[in-house]
Amino acid sequence: MEFGLFFFANDTSSAGQVGKYDLIFEAARWADQNGMARLWVPERHFHSFGGLSPNPSVLAAALAGVTKRIQICAGSVVLPLHDPIRVAEEWSIVDNVSGGRVGLGIASGWVPNDVVISGHQDDFRNRKEVFRERTEMLRRLWRGEPHRVTNPLGEDFDVRVMPRPVQPDLPIWITAAANPATLREAGAMGANVLTHLLGQTVEDLAQKIVTYRAARAAAGHDGRGTVTLMLHTLVGDDHDEVHDLARQPMMNYLGASFDLASRHLASVPFLKDPSRIDVTQLTPELAEAALEASFEKYFYMGSLLGSYYKCLATVDQLARLDVDEVACLVDFGVDPAVVMKGLENLNVLRKLANPEPLREVQPGHQIRKSPPQSARHGLRVPGHGALCAGGS
Repeated sequence: MEFGLFFFANDTSSAGQVGKYDLIFEAARWADQNGMARLWVPERHFHSFGGLSPNPSVLAAALAGVTKRIQICAGSVVLPLHDPIRVAEEWSIVDNVSGGRVGLGIASGWVPNDVVISGHQDDFRNRKEVFRERTEMLRRLWRGEPHRVTNPLGEDFDVRVMPRPVQPDLPIWITAAANPATLREAGAMGANVLTHLLGQTVEDLAQKIVTYRAARAAAGHDGRGTVTLMLHTLVGDDHDEVHDLARQPMMNYLGASFDLASRHLASVPFLKDPSRIDVTQLTPELAEAALEASFEKYFYMGSLLGSYYKCLATVDQLARLDVDEVACLVDFGVDPAVVMKGLENLNVLRKLANPEPLREVQPGHQIRKSPPQSARHGLRVPGHGALCAGGS
């Protein structure tokens, strides 16, 4: 199982405040040095939820400058908002600056207000078709194929992306969740998948992964692809302590998410029947109760929040469901010092989930008495002594 870091902070900072990106850069440096697979940065406009990243290519370029090894991914570029030529140009720069470490999550989008970025209202109404067309155009441009356009003088000419990227093909993740058809389409086009547990259960996800793998195989693509699952993450020594540390920040974070979604209920993809939701009926007390219930659901059923035992059991379950990477969303409002301590704990979890094989004993070598399993992996879980992968 691979592990990455996902950044999607709720920006509550004020104008003139410095240090807004300190946690992202500190965590990115740590991830680069400690075996994490990827960094993920979003695209979000006109709202505090995810508001630190209206342009993921800019943030990705900055992250490329402070890292050396880790892959740097958008999670995700909302493709119907942008000209694919511009997307290819921007991310080709990042690919060059990073030495070929770019990956691109792409999405069709769901927030109507964002369409002012593109200036074309039809791009929202027809966003699924626009998304498909621009995805293929983006891939062709990245490979160096010409794209015929017409300038204001009526002259046709071919454009090619400059600078040429380091990677000959662009690694793409399709962002998907509620609609199985999106995962089937991702498989058919040979893309990877970025998903979450909003509006779907783990059991739902398991079936969708089967659908994705089958579609990819049927289309004749090499390899199995990568299924990346975003989960809110804070790993600690004590279950109750993590619960208390995460509770209020997570409730505040979910509240910001709910504020964004409630403004555009008709287009929220992970709500099965938005017409039945009347946000005007939510008193402050009911809203608080709803957030409390949402937090408890996430904590116990849809996150890497909790003790090593709980989180390792979750990772084991996801591995059985054929998830390839957990993208750990860590900047949901917990104090930065707690986040960084949690990352050290996450690294212990990563090593427990991916134990190194024991070396073969050479003939004539003296065998010592076997130490506990955790010692064989070079690990001791703080406060729990030796922890084996079968713990619960």
